[in-house]
Amino acid sequence: MRTIAPWLALAFAFAAAPMIFSSGSALTTMSLMGVMIVFALSYNMLLGQTGLLSFGHAVYYGLGGFVAIHAMNAVINAKLGVPAIVIPLVGGLAGLGFGFLFGLVSTRRAGIVFSMISLGLGELVSSSSFILRSFFGGEEGVTTNRAKLAHFLGFRFVSQIEVYYLIAFWCFVCALAMYALTRTPFGRMCNAVRDNPERVEFIGYSPRMLRLIAFSFSAFFAGAAGGLAAIDFEIMNAQQLGAQQSSLVLLMAYVGGIGAFAGPIIGAIVITFLQISLSDVTSAWQLYFGLLFIGVVTWAPGGIAGLLAQHRQALRQGEAWRLAPAYAMAAPAVAACVVGAIMLIELGNRELALERSEGSAMRLFGFSVDSASLAPWVVAIFLLGVGLASMRRLWPGVESAWGTVNARLLEKAA
Repeated sequence: MRTIAPWLALAFAFAAAPMIFSSGSALTTMSLMGVMIVFALSYNMLLGQTGLLSFGHAVYYGLGGFVAIHAMNAVINAKLGVPAIVIPLVGGLAGLGFGFLFGLVSTRRAGIVFSMISLGLGELVSSSSFILRSFFGGEEGVTTNRAKLAHFLGFRFVSQIEVYYLIAFWCFVCALAMYALTRTPFGRMCNAVRDNPERVEFIGYSPRMLRLIAFSFSAFFAGAAGGLAAIDFEIMNAQQLGAQQSSLVLLMAYVGGIGAFAGPIIGAIVITFLQISLSDVTSAWQLYFGLLFIGVVTWAPGGIAGLLAQHRQALRQGEAWRLAPAYAMAAPAVAACVVGAIMLIELGNRELALERSEGSAMRLFGFSVDSASLAPWVVAIFLLGVGLASMRRLWPGVESAWGTVNARLLEKAA
């Protein structure tokens, strides 16, 4: 039950989410989250499980999506009885084929060499998308109409709620399959290749072959995510092949936590929500993503999943109360830092970016401020300075509290 219960909870969450968040925008957001969960989990098969840092993983997501959307158009033109629920499998097989082909080149080496080769292959395919217009559609991309596909059990996947449940089904199946792979001897050997490839060779395994197989599996699930995106958006363009998409999935994996299977799931949900919500609020949303990534890598290398695991263990052992005083003292300083930093970013964005043509008056935290005046800048610098100074004095108390908690946990474990 300890193994089955989380999957039952995930299935229930997928089924019940549209009943709680029933608006059209919520269904669109949750559908995109499902696609990104599969994409992020496929990336973590490389990074978290096998130790391969790829800078071009969007290639397999995009190529899988393009093959899937061309397959949809071919099925529609030939009037074949193929339903939309089969299309993600087409994208997955396309990702598998391209992953095996490119993996023969890129998995010969690991480490920084692999990363550079993956970056080169990613840029090669991305730049080729503007040359091979018959396949990639140029800047406009390739479109389709999923409603013209054959129905499946009476569903034609015209409405967003039907598309959501299709994506949720494939998201659950792909997540379960990827988790099952991590529990196999092959998954354990991937962990061994990540930690010590020399010892893997000593026991008779080929690190390169293990990396190639893991790379191919990862490309398969990335292609399946691309197929889901083709169904959801009904369009694929060159942007979904480029470095921005690859950096986005890297951000999801790291922010969620590459050390836990649930980490990329959390990261995909958080980053997708922030991407949609922040882009409606500020044009500097990408800057916030960069700062978030730097903050997580610097101060929380285990990601959100790592932080949750630490606090969960403290709660289960009844030691979390020792953290409350230190957190209560540090919270105002953290809030001052965050507010001051946001104010400086938004004021600078209004003064230096294109928004300056709209005038210097703006709304910030519900107040009307003038970015051309000195007062808001002084307030922002003051809050940030006071917050940083306070954090420098109070953070040792947080570290001391965690030291006490960890010592108590070790005593109870002994």
